[in-house]
Amino acid sequence: MGGWLTLDAGSIVVAGFFVGIVVGLTGMGGGALMTPALIFLGVGNASSVVTADLTAAAISRSAGAATHARQGSPNMTLAKWLIVGSVPAALVGPWIIHRLAGNDPASFQRLLMECIGFALLFAAATYALRLYINLRRVRGDLGDPDPDPPIRPLITVGVGALGGLLVGITSVGAGSVIMIALLMLYPGLSPVRLVGTDLVQAVPLVLAAAASNIAINGLDWHILLPLVIGSTPGTILGARIAPKVPQSYLRRGIVVVLTMSGVGLLDKSGWAPLGAGAHDTHPIVVAVVGLVMVVLVPLVWGLIRRTEGLPMFGAPTVAELEGEDARRRTPSRAAEDQTQVP
Repeated sequence: MGGWLTLDAGSIVVAGFFVGIVVGLTGMGGGALMTPALIFLGVGNASSVVTADLTAAAISRSAGAATHARQGSPNMTLAKWLIVGSVPAALVGPWIIHRLAGNDPASFQRLLMECIGFALLFAAATYALRLYINLRRVRGDLGDPDPDPPIRPLITVGVGALGGLLVGITSVGAGSVIMIALLMLYPGLSPVRLVGTDLVQAVPLVLAAAASNIAINGLDWHILLPLVIGSTPGTILGARIAPKVPQSYLRRGIVVVLTMSGVGLLDKSGWAPLGAGAHDTHPIVVAVVGLVMVVLVPLVWGLIRRTEGLPMFGAPTVAELEGEDARRRTPSRAAEDQTQVP
């Protein structure tokens, strides 16, 4: 038992709990936040962290998908075509990155951290785009709701394959990249059907990615068990308090954190333009990037709100946003909308 009660285990539980709260609050996939957090904590190498995070995600997402399936919210046809693309890509992805790195374990870890770093920057960009699309949705600019839109199989399979490749290699993308693609391809789907569809397709995707990574890297139970113990109550707590928490600052903060994490991992991996490495990092560069993002993100978002005829700043809760999204806007609601959009 003493081997489990370590400082690393405690750190993983705490990190899992706080990341779980954010996941519960925002509905965002945990891999984009948990994977870099565990790497920076130094509890294991990049491959061990990715494998443990994917396995934990497979456990948590199965419960969420079962709940949505019982409620009838997923679009099962859409989920099917996503799975056709994502599962094979998730199975193949870890083997591709392993083959590219050759037989040198150090090269493999460096390449994997570079991939995670770029995936985080991509996730930050797609998450920012998701905020904009949600703003357009709340404003009623995306057309009438359509619970069963015509499915576009080829492009949907392609989206699944891209998401599966990202998730299989980095554990990032299941809750960010695929969701934004669904928002753009099928804007008429209601939020609950979007979330339900994403959860249902993510279960076989994450299971395939976890199985492939376990086959290559093995599974570190000293990371997995504390991660599950910490993240499960955190996610439940976040989901319970989400309707009452102003989302605007939190969601913009995630864009900043993802960007800083991506730059930090590229720095830690020794990516050539930064030229650092695990033993020669540039924390000032990462801090400057964070400060610039803290200033620019609210400013840019405020200007976008202005173009939509809204005041520059607002901080609605999830309950307020969902209330507005669930009904058609009328001219008499215009003034109230100005305080309801993120």
